[in-house]
Amino acid sequence: MKKSILFATWMIAFGSAFAQVTIDNLLNVPYPTALTASGDGKRIAWVFNDEGKRNIYVADAPDFAARKVTNFTLDDGQEINAIDFLRDGKITFVRGGAPNSQGELPNPVALQPGVDRSIWIMNADGSELKKLATGYYPKVAPDHKSIAYLNSGQVWLVKIDSAGKGKKLFHARGNQNSIRWSPDGTKIAFVSSRGDHSFIGVFDLSTRTVEFLDTSVDRDAHPVWSGDGKQIAFIRTPFVRNRLPFMPEREGHPWSIRRVDLNTGKSTEVWSAKPGMGSLLHQGFPMVDNLLLWIGNRLIFPWERNGWQQLYSVSVNGGEAQLLTPGEGEVEGVVVSRDGNSLIITTNIGDSDRRHILRVPLDGGKLQPMSVGEGIEYSPVETEAGLVCLRTDAVTAAWPHVLSANGQARMIASNLFPATFPKKELVSPQAVFITATDGMKIPGQLFIPKGAKAGDKRPAVVFFHGGSRRQMVLGFHYSQYYHNAYALNQYLASQGYVVLSLNYRSGIGYGMEFREALDYGATGASEYRDVEGAGLYLAQRPDVDPKKIGLWGGSYGGYLTALGLARASELFSCGVDIHGVHDWNMVIRNFVPSYNAEKNQAFARMAFESSPLNFIKGWRSPVLLIHGDDDRNVPFSETVSLAESLREQGVYFEQVIFPDEVHGFLLHKNWLSAYKASADFFKRMFNKK
Repeated sequence: MKKSILFATWMIAFGSAFAQVTIDNLLNVPYPTALTASGDGKRIAWVFNDEGKRNIYVADAPDFAARKVTNFTLDDGQEINAIDFLRDGKITFVRGGAPNSQGELPNPVALQPGVDRSIWIMNADGSELKKLATGYYPKVAPDHKSIAYLNSGQVWLVKIDSAGKGKKLFHARGNQNSIRWSPDGTKIAFVSSRGDHSFIGVFDLSTRTVEFLDTSVDRDAHPVWSGDGKQIAFIRTPFVRNRLPFMPEREGHPWSIRRVDLNTGKSTEVWSAKPGMGSLLHQGFPMVDNLLLWIGNRLIFPWERNGWQQLYSVSVNGGEAQLLTPGEGEVEGVVVSRDGNSLIITTNIGDSDRRHILRVPLDGGKLQPMSVGEGIEYSPVETEAGLVCLRTDAVTAAWPHVLSANGQARMIASNLFPATFPKKELVSPQAVFITATDGMKIPGQLFIPKGAKAGDKRPAVVFFHGGSRRQMVLGFHYSQYYHNAYALNQYLASQGYVVLSLNYRSGIGYGMEFREALDYGATGASEYRDVEGAGLYLAQRPDVDPKKIGLWGGSYGGYLTALGLARASELFSCGVDIHGVHDWNMVIRNFVPSYNAEKNQAFARMAFESSPLNFIKGWRSPVLLIHGDDDRNVPFSETVSLAESLREQGVYFEQVIFPDEVHGFLLHKNWLSAYKASADFFKRMFNKK
């Protein structure tokens, strides 16, 4: 016994001695995703990405002792998601990533002879693991005997007891998605996307026929069945010609909710958004499989009528919509409670720079907090032992937790949390507002290094998130990309830098008008005023050396980094541009292949004038460029073109290029390489000044 105690004491001391703020120690914590619970609430499962090795873990209520049930041993970039429990206790999941525009699947380590994206099944202990079918988006039939799924834009079916023998269920023009089984399992509703319009289809498994419902020239989506399977409701959004991304959309032709009686074929408009604010459907969040829920005789949906993306309820027979989630903030996630009597939401209502979990009565009663304190809670699932969620805070990386009745959080599988994580050495950022050069107040989070004293003249760094539909929070982020970014901000603070993480205009969390900022993105780059304002804010601080202010960010954050360096090299001394946008016309075409700049000359001119390449002659500050050449969001050519222009200008740049890597790096080793190179670049550039 004494030896055990001594050994445990030694291990604690050993771990504490090595709990230093290093990039490895910050990023080597297993990152949890895909948290799910069994239908009876007795078991949970999730994925741990442990230094790139992705595996499924299972834990049983009420103790939730975790056990690893898969054994994938490589940092190979093959993602795991869509975990589901079958009624007999078996577990299904999808392994592999989505193809790029050339049909190539992510394969950043060049696995031979190649990779696929497939649906797998296994026992709850990991035994009898086998591939069910090649495909994705699995939906288990109500009788749990088969799974409908997608493959090559069509709907397929596989019997659970006949692995490897999936077959196409039917064929339809266009790209099929959003599979929805009828309650009795005899029909499947789906969305058939046809480019500028889409239909709601129903496939009857007994007659093997397809029927399209209430067809129109508009985009129909988010089908949901009534409890008796006799009706389908869906959302209709009017077609808008020449709608392009990265430009503000504040109002337009109102969207609506429609209902179809399958016996009579009669269609009815249940509800329509009012003109003005909220007339356009924002589909960025809640981050759910379906924006429309049918509970009893009520339909639940998100609406921005008051300038916030919140939940409303309306009778299936029509009438006025009832607000369910009042308060300033957005609803970012929603699930129906196990008893069907309430909703469980993830939101920043009441705490704009965090996320908390609330229970929402369906009758519109008072919101009930289910988590408390200064943590960030998300991805809730209900179990017989209470609510389980993923949770972070300012100094603790993401991890599964179980919430008590009073909202207190207890870590699940705490024995797996690395002793080398430097929690005690991290700082808690503070919420601040800076003033943009047009006077707009812009929120952010400020990291002050430990031991900083008044009058210190320290280097400073501004971080910009991507998206731009994102928001950094007062702690480790709930998305792995930004969880990692927050870790690097903590590391930079540990190196003595003042770090400002800026939630610039066009991001989420602060309402529709902030998100749909006038002249943002490709229509004027109004966010640059925030970039410049952030630089001036830091330059005027007594603890910052105004000659040592750097910028960094990825994707849209890389765009703002490049824009800041190109337009204000006298203010920003260096930067790290990770897969950034440099010419809006090229990136818009990546998202809208039909976009033709020559046929949209006025817009194309404005888009280029909003791009860093338009200001290249003013760029003098050194920059580190980082990009993967299988990026599906920002074409690799954006960095190729920028490098050419920087060479012509004689601007010093360095580069870190990852072959076959995608936008959100799949390989753990690439995250480490990118961030170590970034930190080293800042150190060397600041030391030159």
